[in-house]
Amino acid sequence: MKLLKNKKSLGIIIFSMLASNAFTYYYIAKKKNADTQNDISAVSTGSYKVQRLAGFKYVKPILLVDDKYESENLNGLKQNVTGIIENYKKIGVLNSASFFLKEFNGNGWTGTNVDEKFLPGSLMKVPELIAYLKMNELKPGTLDRVISYDKVSDLDRHTNFNSNSIQVGNKYTVRELLKFMIKYSDNQATNLLNENIDIEIFGKVFTDLGLAIPDWKAGSYPISAREYSIFMRTLYNGSYLNNENSEIGAQLLSECDFKLGLFAGLPKGTKVAHKFGEAGKVNEQQLSESAIVYLDNNCYVLTIMTAGKDYKQLPNIIKEISAAVYQFMQMNPIPAN
Repeated sequence: MKLLKNKKSLGIIIFSMLASNAFTYYYIAKKKNADTQNDISAVSTGSYKVQRLAGFKYVKPILLVDDKYESENLNGLKQNVTGIIENYKKIGVLNSASFFLKEFNGNGWTGTNVDEKFLPGSLMKVPELIAYLKMNELKPGTLDRVISYDKVSDLDRHTNFNSNSIQVGNKYTVRELLKFMIKYSDNQATNLLNENIDIEIFGKVFTDLGLAIPDWKAGSYPISAREYSIFMRTLYNGSYLNNENSEIGAQLLSECDFKLGLFAGLPKGTKVAHKFGEAGKVNEQQLSESAIVYLDNNCYVLTIMTAGKDYKQLPNIIKEISAAVYQFMQMNPIPAN
């Protein structure tokens, strides 16, 4: 696959789409040919939907297997979380919220407003991470490539949750930049990666997983909790990247230093791979988070998306939902199939 000819223009285009909040990220991937829309096939068999990766002559690897219907075993959890969401909406803290849970032992799922669209913000750094890991598969050594950071990107630097950042004048490997992008959610590292990404591979991450390619002309990329969970699920399953690169991706996500929200709702010492994202405008702020939670032998993926008037309130709502999910899953272990 060819690299984008003018990589600098990619960074300019991406960051020209930033709104007043620096975490309102929108990524682009220009469709190079119509075949990319056929990179995935979905077949319903009985009560299950099986998604397979197309584009090969002799094989069709399994990406995801989902029951068409919500798990009855998770009904109590759904009622509990829905109650939390409705209570916060009644007191005016929340405009809307959704959650999607996928547990791996019984292959069940549940959620509330699972198809409602939210703005992902920095959650979009995860598909970029996956794209770079795919580049590393196709061209081993990509992660060790050295890139110079010569100039600060022209970004709106107002953020609600600040962390660490790369420094002008230094050189970084792609591996180090990915760490800054995921662990610290560093926008400067992200922009440098944007300028060096293979745009075709980035687009194929979406089409391969059955999602629409982000379009910069649209000015946004709304996505649902159910859809976004696909990125985390394929990392855990090792069904898109090979085992080595899936492990690299999940490990980086386990180092995310955002300790509010979903992470705060888990008992101390719980292993979790997660990423958060901020977005929204003055009259409505959004905060979302998605995670692989390693609960003994009952791991699950949880994605929570919220929209309200005050950022300061949203982490606590996500924390409360996360705690409710963990408690339910711990007290109601699901035997492995």
